[in-house]
Amino acid sequence: MKSFFFFCYVSFCLLLSLPSQGQDSAQAPLNRYDAATAAHPPKKAALRSALLPGWGQVYNKKIWKVPIIYGALGSSGAIFFYNLNNYQDTRFAYRVKYNMRVNRTDSALFNQIKPNLQPLPEESLKYYRNQFRRDIDYSVLFFLVLWGLNVVDATVDAHLKTFDVGNDLSLRIAPGYSETASTHGLSLRLMIGK
Repeated sequence: MKSFFFFCYVSFCLLLSLPSQGQDSAQAPLNRYDAATAAHPPKKAALRSALLPGWGQVYNKKIWKVPIIYGALGSSGAIFFYNLNNYQDTRFAYRVKYNMRVNRTDSALFNQIKPNLQPLPEESLKYYRNQFRRDIDYSVLFFLVLWGLNVVDATVDAHLKTFDVGNDLSLRIAPGYSETASTHGLSLRLMIGK
């Protein structure tokens, strides 16, 4: 079994060391956008952010976003554990009360129910149990969505690293004629460069 894993590891290392077939030394010169993208690839930012939340933002030199990411993921995780604990408590209380009513058992376990759940009727406990179970699912879903947004943010930020925000950009509103609609109206003119 060890030899199989060693073989897989060696094969993987060899595959990584081989140059890809699409690369050749006589490539056309890169334009400004392609050169910047090659120097700071968005794929790398996305992969880093997918592996460890915030790593893509650090790679993009947007370190101020890291506490926001961990605050959002931490809040979602805290809500998950809150709902999980309450779900377990209400499930236990519901099971004890149900067995006391139907099977006439578990009356000794009644004292192990949390004091705030003891006076509640069986139907309320069932409702709360189902509610907390649903909230557990939602908190896991929100955690995954927030993690995904973290990856998207890192990718978009890496793509926009080459975006031109110089002084030679302008947007003007001017009256104009539309040949397509054969009408006069306002037009937006975006001037890029000189």
